[in-house]
Amino acid sequence: MTSASPAAPLVLVSHALCPYVQRAAIVLAEKGVPFERRDIDLAHKPDWFLQVSPLGKTPVLLVHGQPVFESAVICEYLDETHAPALHPHDALQRAQHRSWMEFGSAVLNLIGGLYNAPDEAALQARADELTARFTQLESVLGDGPYFGGTAFTMVDAVFGPVFRYFDVLDDLGEFVRWPALPRVGAWRQALASRPSVVQAVRPDYPALLRRFLQARPSALARRVAGSAPAGA
Repeated sequence: MTSASPAAPLVLVSHALCPYVQRAAIVLAEKGVPFERRDIDLAHKPDWFLQVSPLGKTPVLLVHGQPVFESAVICEYLDETHAPALHPHDALQRAQHRSWMEFGSAVLNLIGGLYNAPDEAALQARADELTARFTQLESVLGDGPYFGGTAFTMVDAVFGPVFRYFDVLDDLGEFVRWPALPRVGAWRQALASRPSVVQAVRPDYPALLRRFLQARPSALARRVAGSAPAGA
C-alpha cells in the first residue's frame, strides 16, 4: 500500500497481536459493519501509517480516508454511529461499564508485566497481581454469560482479548488460579466461543504469540523455549 486512501468506507489498520486492535475488530463484527483490515509491521512502519497515526500505534480506523486513532475512541465512535448499541442506555450503568473497561486495560498492562518479568520471582509477583485482579472481577460478575448478563457489551469486547492471552499462557504455567474463579472462568468460555471474538485474530495467532513471547528477554521466554509448541 502506498497511500492511505482506502477502497472500503472503513479500514482497520492493525497489528496481528495487538489486543487493542482486537477490541475494535470485535465491535465492528458485533455491529455487522463491513470493513477492510490491513496489518502493518510496527518495526517497519510505512510512511502512510505515520501520517494517519500521530502516536505511531495501532489501531487506526480510516473512515472514508479520515483517521480515528486510539481503541477507546474508535469503539465509542462506532457505538455512536452504528447499531446495536453496546453500552447500557442508563447513564450510570454506562459510566460503570466504562470504568470496567479501564480496569481491563490495567489487566492488559499486568499481562505485559508478566511477559516482560526478568526472573521467576518477578514472574510470580505479576501472576499474583493478575489473580488478585481477576478475583475482583469474580466478585462483581453475575450469572452471565456476559459481563452485564445476557447482552454482549463493550466490556466483553475489552476482555475477549485479555482472556485470549491465557490460551497460550496456561500452557506455560499457572499464572491465574482459575479453579477459584468459576464466574470468571464461565465468562472466559462464553467469550472464547463468541464469533466476533474468535474472528478478531488470524488463525496463526497462537504461534505468533509464542514467537513474540520467546523473543522477550524474560523468564517467560525461557519457559516458552523449554516447552513444545502447540500442536507439536
